[in-house]
Amino acid sequence: MRENRQARRFPLQLPVAVTGRTTLDRTTTENISAGGVLLSVESEVEVGARVALSIRMPAEVLGAPQDVLLNCSGRVVRRSPADRGSTVAVVIDEYDFERC
Repeated sequence: MRENRQARRFPLQLPVAVTGRTTLDRTTTENISAGGVLLSVESEVEVGARVALSIRMPAEVLGAPQDVLLNCSGRVVRRSPADRGSTVAVVIDEYDFERC
């Protein structure tokens, strides 16, 4: 299998708030990189769906004095079955950070 990843992935399990047309319940990250995020989901979501995500990044993970909120938008590029629910890979198209 050919490796298409261009950025290092960090195995972080963080809660995710999903807004917009796609609603995902009980969503957490499996891993995250500069270009995308792998989400563990229990809801159905279509490949190609546009999603808006908010992820609170802990200060200790970032080496920062306070938590940071990552707000990003992207699209689902892959869906795979998992032990509980599914995982979906989201490519991040736009992002910004907010201090918490």
